[in-house]
Amino acid sequence: MEKYGEILQTLLEKRGIQNEVEAERFLNPDYVKDINDPFLMKDMERACVRLYEAIDANEKVMIYADYDCDGIPGAVILVDLFKKINFKNYEVYIPMRNSEGYGLNLEAIKEFAQKNIKLLITIDLGITAFEEVKEAEVHGIDVIITDHHLPHFKLPAEFSQVLGSPAQEFLKERAQPDQFENSLSVSSQILPRAYAILNPKREGDKYPEKMLCGAGVMFKFIQGFISKYGELYKIKEGSEKWMLDMVGLATLSDMVPLLGENRVFASFGLKVLRKSPRVGLQKLLAKMNLDQRYLGEDDIAFMVTPKLNAASRMDDPLRAFELLSTTDAVEAGALATHLLKINDDRKLIVAGIMREVKKKFEKREMRDVIVVGNPTWRVGVLGLVAGKLMDEYQKPVFVWGRDENDLIKGSCRSPGSISVVELMTLTQEYFIDFGGHELAGGFTVENEKIHFLEEKLAENFQKILEQKKKMSDFNAIRELDAKSDAVLNLEAVNMKNWKEIEKLAPFGISNPKPTFLFKGVTVENIKKFGKNGSEEHLEITFSDEGKNKVKGISFFSGDESFDVPVVVNGKVNLLATFDLSRFRGREELRLRIAEIF
Repeated sequence: MEKYGEILQTLLEKRGIQNEVEAERFLNPDYVKDINDPFLMKDMERACVRLYEAIDANEKVMIYADYDCDGIPGAVILVDLFKKINFKNYEVYIPMRNSEGYGLNLEAIKEFAQKNIKLLITIDLGITAFEEVKEAEVHGIDVIITDHHLPHFKLPAEFSQVLGSPAQEFLKERAQPDQFENSLSVSSQILPRAYAILNPKREGDKYPEKMLCGAGVMFKFIQGFISKYGELYKIKEGSEKWMLDMVGLATLSDMVPLLGENRVFASFGLKVLRKSPRVGLQKLLAKMNLDQRYLGEDDIAFMVTPKLNAASRMDDPLRAFELLSTTDAVEAGALATHLLKINDDRKLIVAGIMREVKKKFEKREMRDVIVVGNPTWRVGVLGLVAGKLMDEYQKPVFVWGRDENDLIKGSCRSPGSISVVELMTLTQEYFIDFGGHELAGGFTVENEKIHFLEEKLAENFQKILEQKKKMSDFNAIRELDAKSDAVLNLEAVNMKNWKEIEKLAPFGISNPKPTFLFKGVTVENIKKFGKNGSEEHLEITFSDEGKNKVKGISFFSGDESFDVPVVVNGKVNLLATFDLSRFRGREELRLRIAEIF
């Protein structure tokens, strides 16, 4: 490890990397060596053959993608493949978040039957769509599910009394054969009876990377198809690499761990994004004053993704798909302008709901699980509200509203203390439908049960914690956030060290930005700034014994945002990350403030 600078060596060791072989693999991902064989994924061969048969027979194919910034990029790359082989007999369907909700839609399946659809391919959804897949089967539609969400599973023996519930009987009729043979099957997962299921989280699946995002699973499908049939369609070897812009976008947007194959997708995805010829992406970046050549993971997470997700939250998700797939510059410009406007509208709605929530919380007792809602709240923005509340209260949060069909729907988030899918499974008698990840999910609730949901979830939360002995993990879940990677002085904030730190990028889940502790620094100056003369952000200049001066930025912060008063000439301890600003084309190295104490 001696070949690396002191700071980089320290940061590698913090990440458990102990030798140069491991370090080189982490710092320099190799597309050929570090990408897994797609055929290690269960059902890959079967899925590729069925897609080829549909193309060869010119059967009508329906692409059914989730409405967020994972499913939509996944749909874009499947359409890219169809364009490459000149296959035109397909449609793209993205459900409306507010009226249809997450997942396959039963009425849509019936419409597909009337359109003579023969093959339905899902992206980022479908792993719990038992009734919908059964309906497709009745109409002679084969379904290929590509998903990365957790399948439904049987409850452990400790909760066996629930196994006889109507929900379990429902699954028994629609699950794959033999999974309910003796009411206690060997398998704990229950899967829809689809033609093929590509999901690395399936039990018994040998694919090494279990934490792919939805677009990542779709990319593996495309890789497998090109590997098997690329020569037949005269597809140039390696041409799928241009699709990595969409895979990288989804990987960074969906908050999956940026390790292993995901690190390859994020790293190479950013490289392709910086050169991407997609005119819609170019127009959107230009309108946000982002230089495409220097696009980074923060630009994706905090600037690009919210605008694309605004389409489903505030309008029609097809607008985001059209932006990323169009080749018409005029259409791209209009779509980019539209997404920016509705994203601004979304911010105002979320701020209003948060004010209302805070008022509600003044008069209520806080349980281990928070459930809050209002029939007037827009369903499409509730995931953002749940995320903000979870960050603040560090508890599982369920936020609900009423959709256009008069159904109570919502979103949930967990800080990691418990899986929301497991919690909802244990409480399934309260839900019409639910699904998601360990940390995030969506749900539909029986109208008459919504007011009792918090009490039941809190009760089952305790049962799961007791069963799995997770209480210590829950109490310490945020402890790591307070630890720095190293103690530095302000002299270390220089371009040489920034370049060393940047070798660890892209940063994200499981590879966070390195955080440094600066002890006893002096506050030299405090400046407030923001758009249109607002004062919503802070710029603080720090010095150490008058020798070195460095600016620190804290967005959406004020004088009372920190654990100690921040006053000119006062001494504080500073926890911060390095940040290179390229505002208006001028590079400036500064600090991004994490904490002042």
